[in-house]
Amino acid sequence: NYPNPFNPLTRITFELPMKHAVRMRVFDLLGRDVATLVDEERDAGTHIVQFNAEGLPSGVYLYRFESGGYSATKKAVLLR
Repeated sequence: NYPNPFNPLTRITFELPMKHAVRMRVFDLLGRDVATLVDEERDAGTHIVQFNAEGLPSGVYLYRFESGGYSATKKAVLLR
């Protein structure tokens, strides 16, 4: 994601080799689901998703990408 650290907006880029269902969620470090950024089918290609953390406290957040049996989790730092 860029920028990282961010306040309050960051952009997350991902690429799909083919059309597929995508789910991207954001969690706090206690595992609470704080946002769902994507939950739909997307076409092949490069995609950019914006995470607006307005109203959330400073801290480390984890965003999880899931598509076609693949999943990845990465960190984003919200600094106020």
